Amino acid sequence: MYASRLFFFLWLLGPWAALAQPAASTVTDSMREAARQFAQTLSAEQKQQAMFTFDHDERFVWHYTPVSRKGLSMKGMTEPQRRAALALLRTGLSDEGYRKALEIMDTENVLRVVENRPPNDTYRDPDNYFLTLFGDPEGTQPWGWRFEGHHLSVQFSSLTGRIMGATPLFLGSNPGEVRAEVPQKGRQILRRETELAFALLETLSPEQRQQAVLATRAYNDLVTGNRRRASLDRMDGLPLAQMTARQRTLFLQLLQTYLANYRVTLAKQQLEKLEKANLDSLRFAWAGGLQPQLGTGENGWYYRIHGPTILIEYDNTQNNANHIHTVVRDLTNDFGEDMLRTHYEQRKH
Repeated sequence: MYASRLFFFLWLLGPWAALAQPAASTVTDSMREAARQFAQTLSAEQKQQAMFTFDHDERFVWHYTPVSRKGLSMKGMTEPQRRAALALLRTGLSDEGYRKALEIMDTENVLRVVENRPPNDTYRDPDNYFLTLFGDPEGTQPWGWRFEGHHLSVQFSSLTGRIMGATPLFLGSNPGEVRAEVPQKGRQILRRETELAFALLETLSPEQRQQAVLATRAYNDLVTGNRRRASLDRMDGLPLAQMTARQRTLFLQLLQTYLANYRVTLAKQQLEKLEKANLDSLRFAWAGGLQPQLGTGENGWYYRIHGPTILIEYDNTQNNANHIHTVVRDLTNDFGEDMLRTHYEQRKH
């Protein structure tokens, strides 16, 4: 049963899953090497900006709004350093995830135009993204990194040759669909995350909708925001166990859309964890309008996938429902905390 489900998952991951899958150590090694190469390019002053100890509280600070950040900005890097920074970003993401990240950064150029900002504006700036290293990638102790800016937050933690933490992962898009007369017109970075959710919602029976729909108005943002530890009082919504075969396929395709932003080995690692935690316990919950067009009194759409170990949130309410926020949280291991705790307990023993 387990093997058949995992095979189905890998089939859902699409063509890139059919490629030769690197061992977990290969992903870790490539990430470590990329971090080393980036660190070696830094001057002493830049190291002061970019590098923190692994146990520093800064490792748990993350934002998805345009705020002041710690780390070394892309603007403050030389061209070789920029290439090294993006090479590190790419080690944790699939081609699809990396494409989304670059397009999110480029959308700052769209906002400059939409908001009539000058070309030298630094508030909406595709170079206003920061790379921060935690710990020493050269050593044997835990280490990690964060790449972050407006609508993008990516972080990984590594220990003993394994990626032990890959969340929170935030991807957002404002505008959700570019409608301005700019070269990016028509771009919808998170289109599949929207369309699959509506496709699933459409298949629900009246009884199923009564269980899945939590509110007629969407929440104004992600319910868990950017808290250090994500938690909800309870799991609401329609369980996967109560879905038809067609609904299960759509639900798993939606889940896959989020996990497929990771390198295939890391996505598979997360799928295995979900299977062990009882896949059928995952729930789909919705708030807001039931159609992809706004109606009277509606403010947009929100949904989440919630289980014992995972929480995925999607919110599209701002800017007349053309401003999307999404996040993947590991409820047991954000920032690699659970695996790190286990490591220290075993070492003490």
